[in-house]
Amino acid sequence: MEVGQKFPLTIKRLGINGEGVGFYKRNVVFVKGALPGEEVTVKVSKVQRNFAEADLLNVRKESEYRQEPSCPVYAECGGCQLQHLTYGGQLKEKRDMVLQSLEKYVKPIAATLEVRPTIGMDNPWHYRNKSSFQVRKEGKRVYAGLFSEGTNKLLNINDCAVQHPLTSKITVGTRKILQKLNISIYDGKSLNGLVRTIVVRTAIETGETQVCLVTTRKELPHKEELIERMLKIDPSIVSITQNVNREKTSLIFGDETIVLYGKETIHEKLGELAFDLSSRAFFQLNPEQTVHLYDEIKRAAMLTGRETVVDAYCGVGTIGLWLARDAKEVRGMDVVPESIVDAKKNARNHGFKHVRYYTGTAEEWLEKWRREGFIPDVITVDPPRTGLALSFIKTVLKIKPKRFVYTSCNPSTFAKDLADLTKVYNVEYIQPVDMFPQTARVEIVAKMTLKTK
Repeated sequence: MEVGQKFPLTIKRLGINGEGVGFYKRNVVFVKGALPGEEVTVKVSKVQRNFAEADLLNVRKESEYRQEPSCPVYAECGGCQLQHLTYGGQLKEKRDMVLQSLEKYVKPIAATLEVRPTIGMDNPWHYRNKSSFQVRKEGKRVYAGLFSEGTNKLLNINDCAVQHPLTSKITVGTRKILQKLNISIYDGKSLNGLVRTIVVRTAIETGETQVCLVTTRKELPHKEELIERMLKIDPSIVSITQNVNREKTSLIFGDETIVLYGKETIHEKLGELAFDLSSRAFFQLNPEQTVHLYDEIKRAAMLTGRETVVDAYCGVGTIGLWLARDAKEVRGMDVVPESIVDAKKNARNHGFKHVRYYTGTAEEWLEKWRREGFIPDVITVDPPRTGLALSFIKTVLKIKPKRFVYTSCNPSTFAKDLADLTKVYNVEYIQPVDMFPQTARVEIVAKMTLKTK
């Protein structure tokens, strides 16, 4: 194959980034915008040693699941990858992505594993409770939005199809006020200017909203008038903060946050649990599906009130707290000290005296507790996309808890980890959950039980 070459191609499946995958003379070809089952004509845009990328020229035979994307900037944005695929088709293909990963990394057992149908949403739109839109200026106009995929071009977005409508309304209102007051806007090329990002988070259950302006310095001109005008955008706004990020970095937040108006945090509920969220606090972006995800973790843990549970990679403790009412004892750990401070606070706020949190790696604490005679009945993990540390896997295989519940946002690293975990565990089932409709991402919960000799 060579760049510029054109040829017909049959698309066999979706890749992990939502692109169509076909095979030309035994070479893998990735085609953005193509769907499984389609017969297409493509033009090669990039050739690598093991694969090629190609542009979609036309679709000669359409998939029954193809649809017209609803978003006007869908093709440019890149934030969503699957709006051209019906929602039923998305759920089907996300399950298939899990199957592909299993086939690649644990082929000997892949065919025997139960992968359940993906749990989807009744309404797979406007579900994200938080937006972080970059701010730029062209002439006298202030724009807020996302960068076009692979470029430095900012797309002005007034109504994002996957964002909660309030976050879009407040972002648009805020950028118009910044323009009206002629407040300095950050320039990505010269790195000069003041306002970099508008971050809006709305609490779905309580209706409270927080707006955070990320700026390059502490001084904020027209502060009083800015706050007064922002409060008129929507009555849900109970907190306005300013975060100072002086660094030349792609990271959104800096270390300093100042409360400009109202409360430092907003209050949100997740099932029976409640949380106070500051501007920088991590919280699930799709609360409705998070409830389904955590309920699946609880089902897989099979708690009766007599079990001890370890919540590894615990973050602010949400999963451990979700399981606490049905557990004899919960212990959690994380390497981020701030997360452990929040986890302890959350446990206290809910009155849980049998839940404890520790700073450090899971393998260090599990080994320490093993020497002290404590072996948990259940371990639950929800690691980053990179998967589990090998040292942690070795520790789990050594202490052998009765049940191991693995939650993952990356089927590939999950399947890689299974190659080791299945030496001592049976995989009872794998349950995909669609946390991010219209994107190529899929979450999974796997229930594993200790093999009997």
